[in-house]
Amino acid sequence: MYPDLSYFFNDLFGTPVDNWTSIFKTFGFMLVMALLACGVFLKYELKRLEREGKILPQNKKVTISQQVSWVDMLMNAALLTFFGAKLPLIIQDTKTFSADPAGLLFSKQGEWLIGFLLGAGAFAYYLYKNSLAPKGEKETMITFMPSEKTNDIIMIAGLTGVLGSKLFSILENPSDLFSDPLGALLSGAGLNVYGGLILAYFSVLWYVKKIGIHPWYMMDIGGMGILLGYAVGRMGCQFSGDGDWGIVAAQQPSWWFLPDWVWSYHYPNNVNNDGVLMSHCNADIYQELLNKRMSMEDRCVEACGIRYCHELKPGVYPTPIYEIFFSLLGFGLMFLWRKRIKITGMLFFIYMVYNGIERYFIETIRVNDKYHVLGLYWTQAQYISVLFVLIGVAGIIYLLKNKNAFQSNANV
Repeated sequence: MYPDLSYFFNDLFGTPVDNWTSIFKTFGFMLVMALLACGVFLKYELKRLEREGKILPQNKKVTISQQVSWVDMLMNAALLTFFGAKLPLIIQDTKTFSADPAGLLFSKQGEWLIGFLLGAGAFAYYLYKNSLAPKGEKETMITFMPSEKTNDIIMIAGLTGVLGSKLFSILENPSDLFSDPLGALLSGAGLNVYGGLILAYFSVLWYVKKIGIHPWYMMDIGGMGILLGYAVGRMGCQFSGDGDWGIVAAQQPSWWFLPDWVWSYHYPNNVNNDGVLMSHCNADIYQELLNKRMSMEDRCVEACGIRYCHELKPGVYPTPIYEIFFSLLGFGLMFLWRKRIKITGMLFFIYMVYNGIERYFIETIRVNDKYHVLGLYWTQAQYISVLFVLIGVAGIIYLLKNKNAFQSNANV
């Protein structure tokens, strides 16, 4: 496993683990890659629809001023103050920052005198710049293609997706919030995928409607894009070993023809340090350190020489691998169908049915909390999956009954 990039480079080039490259966490890196993949695909599809005349150029009245607003001045000065105070601390204590970036960034520690001087300097610079800039504002009309707003769409989807994921995760485990409020809010762990999808869905639809993209077109593109981004994101889960794995695997059947690790995997060096100590560790030293006030990572360093020193025994189902496969399969099929299906919105509802079925069955072999609701004993994701399927089926039936109004060349 590669909890951070230092472990990946160690495997690839033999460089030391837990060096400065450990700042870059594998899951976060793959999350960025997922957003980039979605952005490239979104722009590609928007440009195709623009060429086909289904999405038209938009006119917008904008106000131009050569002066910097007070809000921008204060925000930039505040950001420079914050990062100016934290950067010397990060340079001086790279080890602590590598182990817990969020904890260090959101602590009170920092060279605040340096930060305040930089912030004040930035504020003074903006005041000077404004004194030289012409006064007044000018209104003008600009024309833009909606595909030019791809970065804005991806930014909104990414931010609201993470926020929704975190909110749903907190609702699923409220005890974590009460026991450690700051840790629950700032931790990168415990993200609920469906929470992110729901909040991002409504946020993106609100924005694209403002810039001239009809929501039905965006929904079709979004269904495919979600599958692509989800596949890349699950690669981050698999490579980092973030705990999003399955239950203990049953005995491998004789008919299994794929590699053994596709059936059962041990997740060595997983980022959560879950499981048992790896074989090369000194178990006696580790036991002696259990009563001391040390982080799990520091105990691993003392007993094993590395920060992430655990693996799962017995092995578990590597559910991220299964979801990567089915997400890429669904994306590929829908990409091939996107020009053949003439009813706008149909691809999105097919995605909902496909995603709901896939996630429901994956949850049967995943480690997750279950809840009693109406005589059922399912995970939160399974209840939402069933809702996805029902909405998807209802949407497909509705579109088929009103297909003349939703033909792809119609003014939907």
